[in-house]
Amino acid sequence: MKIHPLITKTADLAALCDRLAKHDFVCVDTEFMRENTYYPLLCLVQVGNEEEAAAIDPLADGLDLAPLLELLTDNEDVLKIFHAGGQDVEIIYNLTARTPHPIFDTQIAMMAISQSEQIGYANLVEAWLNKTIDKGARFTDWSRRPLTDRQIEYAIGDVTYLAQIFPKILKKLIKTGRGAWLDAEMEKLADPANYANDLDTAWHRIRAPARNAQVLGRLKAIAAWRETEAQNKDIPRGRIMRDETLADLASHPPKSQADLAKVRGLSQAWKDNDIGKRLMKVISRAEPLSNEEMPEKPKRGAPLGKEGALVADLLKLLLKIRSREIDVASRLLTRSDELEALAAGVRKLPVLDGWRYEVFGKDALELVEGKLAFAVEKGRLKMTHIDDVKSGDATVHGEIAVEPAAE
Repeated sequence: MKIHPLITKTADLAALCDRLAKHDFVCVDTEFMRENTYYPLLCLVQVGNEEEAAAIDPLADGLDLAPLLELLTDNEDVLKIFHAGGQDVEIIYNLTARTPHPIFDTQIAMMAISQSEQIGYANLVEAWLNKTIDKGARFTDWSRRPLTDRQIEYAIGDVTYLAQIFPKILKKLIKTGRGAWLDAEMEKLADPANYANDLDTAWHRIRAPARNAQVLGRLKAIAAWRETEAQNKDIPRGRIMRDETLADLASHPPKSQADLAKVRGLSQAWKDNDIGKRLMKVISRAEPLSNEEMPEKPKRGAPLGKEGALVADLLKLLLKIRSREIDVASRLLTRSDELEALAAGVRKLPVLDGWRYEVFGKDALELVEGKLAFAVEKGRLKMTHIDDVKSGDATVHGEIAVEPAAE
């Protein structure tokens, strides 16, 4: 594989992207800093395939990223390969208001062919290539220039190894016939709605202090205002105010700007400066949250009851058995809250639809409906149909070892 020098010129980038566009896939990774800015500061982009790879310096004077962004967001013929690519996709969306497509994430793919829930890149490389990655440059300041040879070598490794691993993962996916399982997961990763910064929904990320429409109306207004202030100053939203402070202001709004000095988490200067004045204007103009936006009322107490909670526990045991049996990450099949909903009587669930139903949901539903049971045979826990048990002809759906008690 040819490794190019650090790309700092638009012409070199355009030539590289022209070549990459003629292949079936391109591996992509980014290095960024987000500690001191509202939007992540893109510091380096690494791209490559089975033949060549390069690191691109977005901070280089005069470099136009247009050829690269066009390849990633406009070219439907090239599959874009990431590993744990959520933040990488977010950065590309921030630059273009579009996301890479089509897309393939090896971390998600590993969930379909192993029990790895969120395998890290270093572990991925070790598992597939039996190589150890030097993590010395992992926590480097990627915004500082010039970059060292060690930094660039470390960064490019994130795509050179990925270019070797992806075909292997793809081959195993094809062999197991589970590629279709991942279609919805990859589309979800590429959905632009996941990365859009909607001011009207910024309050959703904050734990609601109450279900009072007036309080939530203030929470929505203050949260949107905080986003705008942070964007204008290009600083993290938490530098404007923390979530806890924002929720407290929504629940206990100050009567005057002078009262801001009494609010825990705000600077004393807010009692008479411009930002404090802007905040007070937002609070005074906040409207109650509309009925359509009001969150659903949470169920009080234990929504499942004692028996329902036990059923949910059995479903989780069944999930553990099935994920081990077919060697797939349980998280790809379903989640705990979905199993609890199933135990509580909910039937419109992803686990009861499509391939998830065939692989796990059907048995889960039969367990809830009393058609499936657990039994221990020769030290192993087995799942059997009730009718089969009665007839003495048990059908085993999966099993898990039961450790003998210590003497």
